[in-house]
Amino acid sequence: MKTHIGTFLSIGSSAVTELAAECGFDWVLIDLEHGCESEAALPDQLRALRGSDTLAIVRVSAPHPDLIARVLDWGAQGIMVPHVNTVAEARHCVDAAYYPPQGHRGVSRTVRAYGYGMRLPDGAMPKPIILAQIETADAVANAGQIAAVEGIDALFIGPADLSFDLKAQQSPRSYDDCVSSIVNAAKDQGKGCGILVRHADDKEKLKALGFTWIAMDSDLSLVREGFKRNLATARAW
Repeated sequence: MKTHIGTFLSIGSSAVTELAAECGFDWVLIDLEHGCESEAALPDQLRALRGSDTLAIVRVSAPHPDLIARVLDWGAQGIMVPHVNTVAEARHCVDAAYYPPQGHRGVSRTVRAYGYGMRLPDGAMPKPIILAQIETADAVANAGQIAAVEGIDALFIGPADLSFDLKAQQSPRSYDDCVSSIVNAAKDQGKGCGILVRHADDKEKLKALGFTWIAMDSDLSLVREGFKRNLATARAW
C-alpha cells in the first residue's frame, strides 16, 4: 500500500497551501477543527491546489452532513472527521459524504467540484476519501469495527487527544499499545492508517509499523519553531 506524505495546514493562508503543493506533498490537511481557517475562506485554499497533484483533505470540525457536503462540493478530495468513536458514527460520516445508494449526500452538478457544471462526471460519481480519527480509548476498542465500515479509507490517530483521553480515563493500556492495536485493526480490514508526526526521525519507524498516511508536522509549528530558532540566534550575537 502506498505511503502518502502530507502536512497539516492551520494558518489559513492560501499562499502556504500553494507552497505546500509546490514542494510536492502528496496531500495536505486543511484544518477546520483547530486551524485559523474559516469555512467561507476554504474555496480559496482549494483553488491554491489547482493544477497540482496534491490531494486536498479537509478536517471538518464535526460530522455535520451539511458541512461535509459543502466541503466536498467545493472540491476537496476527501475529509478527515475527528472523534469517530463507534461504528454508528463511522457510518454517519460515510452517509454524509456519499451519494445514493451508499449515502444521502445531495447531488448538484453545478458546484465547484464539477467545474460549476463544465466538468460533469463521466459515469460513476467520484468517491471521497474518508479518514476517521481514532482519539479515545473507546475508539481504540472499536477500531476494527470502524475500519470495517465500507467507505472508511483509513484510521487516523490523533496523538494529543488519544494521549489525553487515556490519562483522563486512567486506562490500563499504554499509548504505544493502542497505536499498535489501531494499525493492526486497519491492516486486518485492508485499510490505511495515519498519524501526525512532529519529528522527522520518527517517520521510518512509523512507516515500518504500517502507517500509510503520514502528516509531517504543521505549517504553524514550523513557523513557530523557525521564529524561535532565528530569534535565539539573533539574540546570541
